[in-house]
Amino acid sequence: MERKNETAKLKLGIPKGSLQDSTIELFKRAGYKIQVSSRSYFPSIDDPEIECMLIRAQEMSRYVEKGVLDAGLTGADWISENSSDVVEICELVYSKQTSRPVRWVLAVPDESTIQSVKDLEGKTISTEAINITKRYLELKGVNANVEFSWGATEIKPPYLCDAIVEITETGSSLRANKLRIVDTIMESTTRFIMNNSSYKEDWKRQKAERLGLLLRGAIAAEERVGLMCNVPRKNIEAIISLLPSIQSPTISQLDDPDWVAVNTVIEERISRELIPLLKEGGASGIVEYPLNKLIP
Repeated sequence: MERKNETAKLKLGIPKGSLQDSTIELFKRAGYKIQVSSRSYFPSIDDPEIECMLIRAQEMSRYVEKGVLDAGLTGADWISENSSDVVEICELVYSKQTSRPVRWVLAVPDESTIQSVKDLEGKTISTEAINITKRYLELKGVNANVEFSWGATEIKPPYLCDAIVEITETGSSLRANKLRIVDTIMESTTRFIMNNSSYKEDWKRQKAERLGLLLRGAIAAEERVGLMCNVPRKNIEAIISLLPSIQSPTISQLDDPDWVAVNTVIEERISRELIPLLKEGGASGIVEYPLNKLIP
C-alpha cells in the first residue's frame, strides 16, 4: 500500500465524550497509541499516516459526510439521527461500559399511568435524538410534542415532560431516577465509517480497511484467552472433546512420540472450569495467556 503523496494522511475522527476512553483503549489493543492533551482537540497517534481529531459522536457522521474527516467512529444511532450518507467500513461492538449494543428506550416515571406509546398522544417527550423519536412516533401513529434535551434528560419527567427517549447500556441510571422502560426504540453499536469520496481513493480505503481489521481483531480477543498444554497421545480425543474452539485446536507433535502439544482459543469465563478438567484428563504444562488481537 503506497501513498501517491507522502504528506497525505487519513483524517480520523475519535469520539469525544463517553466513548473516548474506551475507544483509545481499543486502539491500544489494536496496536495504536493515542495520546490526548487536555488543551488540544488533535490527539497524537504513533502512526505518521493518520491524523486524529476529537469530535463528539453526535456530530461525527456529519463531518465525515462533508469530507472534513476521511473516517471516524460513531454510533449507528447518530448516523440515523443525522441521515448521513457515509460508507460503513465495519461494525465495532463496544461501548462505554459493556461489550453489548446500547439501546434507545422510551421511559416514564414509575408512577406514571402511561403504559404504551399510544398513551403519549398529545403528550411531551424530551430527548436528544429528535429525528429518531419522530420517526418512531410516526411509525406508531402517535402525535406527540418532541422537545430537544440538552442533557440530564432522566430528571425531567414528570415536571418538564411526560416521557423521555434516552440511551442506556445497563438501565441503572433510569432505575436510579425512578424511571421504567415502556419500549425499546432501537439498538445501536459503534460503526467505523468513511466519506464516500475518500473511500474511492485506494490508499485511504486500504488504510481504513486494515485499521478496521485490527480493531475488530482487538474486540474479538477481548473476552478470550489462549490455552496450550501437553497431552498424552492416548488421551487426545478425550481432551479435544473438552475444548470449545473457534476452529479445531492446533495439535503439534512433541519430541516424545507419546505426547502432543495442543493450542487453542477459549472464552476466558470458562477457563476456571476447563483447566481442572484438562488436568484431570491427563494434560500437563497447561498455560493460559492473554490475547491482544484475534483475526479469524
